[in-house]
Amino acid sequence: MDETDRGKQFTLAFGLCGNVREREQEREWSEEELVPISALNQYSYCPRRCFYIHVSGEFMDNEHTLAGTFLHERVHSEKDSVRGDILELRSRYLFSRKYGLVGRADLIEVNAGEYRPVEYKKGRRGDWDNDEVQLCAQALALEEALGRPVPEGYIFYAASGRRKKVLLDEQLRQRTVRLIEDVRQLLVSQSMPPAIYGPRCRGCSVYPVCLPAEVERLKKSVSRTED
Repeated sequence: MDETDRGKQFTLAFGLCGNVREREQEREWSEEELVPISALNQYSYCPRRCFYIHVSGEFMDNEHTLAGTFLHERVHSEKDSVRGDILELRSRYLFSRKYGLVGRADLIEVNAGEYRPVEYKKGRRGDWDNDEVQLCAQALALEEALGRPVPEGYIFYAASGRRKKVLLDEQLRQRTVRLIEDVRQLLVSQSMPPAIYGPRCRGCSVYPVCLPAEVERLKKSVSRTED
């Protein structure tokens, strides 16, 4: 890639951010209806966790969340760069008027006119799809800003130093759109989802306020008393 091509891509990239901000001014969503892209990750993992963090504001740090925060701060503090033929745009604001989404992409890679969002995670590849949902939401906002499809993206796992390609197929898109509406309903209604104790509770930073195992035991105790 020569300097002229790089300059064109930088122009397109920074033009993208301007277009997004212009669309934000035209939005018709109320503040409470706007869905943070990060909330989709939380909700997909556990609706009750999403409630505590995004509705009641009871986020609590532990070693996992602190490591994630430090990773994102490092990624966002780095400047845009060029790696071979790939333009790397860091910490880009995203907005979707169509879906009422707001958020930030850790990294957007631009190569031969193709844009790919990259989401950074501090751990290893997990067993659930919450990271994929977050990445898909970023792609939906990016597609709206660009007016072109974004068929795939990547999730970089810092613990392994590897990244996973994610195909943003129709099934993932439909699930993401459904979750956007589920999260919006949660944010507007401010109704707390029930506590469900399970494997996902291990290491959860809001466990001390959620107390899912204790709530479950209490329900069983009350049920036995009533019987």
